[in-house]
Amino acid sequence: MLELGGVLIGLVLLFFGGNWLVEGASRLARSLGISPLVVGLTVVALGTSAPELLVSLSAALSGSSDIAVGNVVGSNIANIGLILGISGLIYPISVHVDLLKREIPIMLMASVVAVIMFQDGQIGRLDGIILVAGLIAFISFMVVSALRDRRIQPDPVEEQRLHPVNVNRTTEMLRFALGLIVLAVGAQITVGNATQLARSLGVSELVIGITLISIGTSLPELVTSIIAALSKNSDIAIGNVVGSNIFNLLAILGITAVARPINVSPQIAGGEALMMLGFSFLLLPFVINRVLGRRESMIFLAAYVVFTIYAVTIAG
Repeated sequence: MLELGGVLIGLVLLFFGGNWLVEGASRLARSLGISPLVVGLTVVALGTSAPELLVSLSAALSGSSDIAVGNVVGSNIANIGLILGISGLIYPISVHVDLLKREIPIMLMASVVAVIMFQDGQIGRLDGIILVAGLIAFISFMVVSALRDRRIQPDPVEEQRLHPVNVNRTTEMLRFALGLIVLAVGAQITVGNATQLARSLGVSELVIGITLISIGTSLPELVTSIIAALSKNSDIAIGNVVGSNIFNLLAILGITAVARPINVSPQIAGGEALMMLGFSFLLLPFVINRVLGRRESMIFLAAYVVFTIYAVTIAG
């Protein structure tokens, strides 16, 4: 099917465009003397969410609200059910106490707020401003906490690597701009072909948004978490997922709603959004035990399979 090929091409462009944007922005920021810690918590975190942002923004501006919201909801569910499930099967995931005390409660709070906002049928500009304000507060909190908690100064050699003095800023600015352009083009191709694919298959745009597109835009998180699990850096795997879910809710929904209010169908508000909330709270009892083993990972994967079947057969 031509539409499916178009969606896949769009997702590939999103993947590479996001990588170029993050790499260019990170190296440029470091060459300007900005702390790698701050870069990681802001530029990189926002950059890895750029595919979801561009897709949701493009969908909202073109009137495809179900794709805009479904992308965010589906990505958050895929992050927990699919990505953590696969990562935990590769290597058991240990949960850092700071993640349990800080990021996970924030993710749960953001999920609850988003679901409440869904219930009146629209994420308006005021809702968007509230979410963006929450994003700014979250980033500020994380930067301050990280700077306060960092007790050991980095090795001079490592500091030199993280603050390259020989970076060609013009090259990095061009890389950043190219990444942004490729992202925008990829988003347009993805949304346009996804809409046509939904029509040709006789399914709703919501189904395409919460399955195919959400998995595609979550590829950076999937790759990062699998590499982290293979390297036995399991704290990175779960931190990546939790951070991505927070940014999806606060940054993507917030920025998109500020640009253009997003209509939320009763089906999303009463179905998929509540499932997203359920997946978020499903994480809680397992992380309290501080380890996500293979048994827990299989539960997550099974839950994601059930969700996908529901989305395709019932929601579609």
